[in-house]
Amino acid sequence: MLAVGVSYRQTIRVYPHGGGSYIVASDNLGRVPGLVAAAGLLTDYILTVAVSVASGVAAITSAIPSLAPATVPIGVGVIAVLLAGNLRGVRQTGALFAAPTYAFIFAIFALVAVGLYAAAGRGFHPTPTPPLTAMEGVSVLLVLRAFASGSTAMTGIEAISNAVPAFQPVEWRNARTTLTWMVSLLIALFAGTIALVHLDGVVPNANETVLSQLAHRSFGSGFLYAFTQAATAAILLLAANTAYNDFPRVLFLLAHDQYAPRLFLRMGDRLAFSNGIILLSVAATVIYVAFGGMTDP
Repeated sequence: MLAVGVSYRQTIRVYPHGGGSYIVASDNLGRVPGLVAAAGLLTDYILTVAVSVASGVAAITSAIPSLAPATVPIGVGVIAVLLAGNLRGVRQTGALFAAPTYAFIFAIFALVAVGLYAAAGRGFHPTPTPPLTAMEGVSVLLVLRAFASGSTAMTGIEAISNAVPAFQPVEWRNARTTLTWMVSLLIALFAGTIALVHLDGVVPNANETVLSQLAHRSFGSGFLYAFTQAATAAILLLAANTAYNDFPRVLFLLAHDQYAPRLFLRMGDRLAFSNGIILLSVAATVIYVAFGGMTDP
């Protein structure tokens, strides 16, 4: 995270008009590497919407198991709401997303603090994990899966470098400040959560997310547990906003360079790249429905 964060701080300063990996790779490595980077970005943004919505719905069903049969309709409805909100413009939706972000940060810091306090009472001795049965040996696919899962911790870092023009003036300075805060919070929250998983002996469960298990151990089943799950669901469902900001921008840059249809150059009445937003929503919905709203079917 530190290496990627420092790299993107430099990118933002040198490329204050945005573009991220596509612009940087094209300028410094050539056309083909730039297009490969753009393809990777577009794929990532589509999966970000599908996976963020699936994870957010999983947080809801972990707290309210009776909603599990409605996983697909709930997720599709959320994507529809994100589509409608983003078609109204980035600035309007950005203000809406601030409250869940602060709520999530508060909830997870409280979770880590309470969990570490409880662990300190037992001398930081890890709780034994329940018996586990190995289902698969270490293979290339398992290593790739672990790498992909770990990479999700850095979701959103690229988005800031792509959306520098969306910041208030001075754009590049505010973008760098935001990136620094984001990386710092990511490291603190990620490290704290992993420490609790180790200390509490929590293992993945098909019916309940790891974060829900940690919240149950730290807060029981009362208000703080419900608040943590609600904040987690909200931040996951709204995390797709980074993709809605940047997927259309990358498509716009590709269309400007004549590598994508020119219809992605057009802006709607609300000064948003409406065609890119619609394409992202349709593609993410297809993936979400195809996998039944599950990240690990």
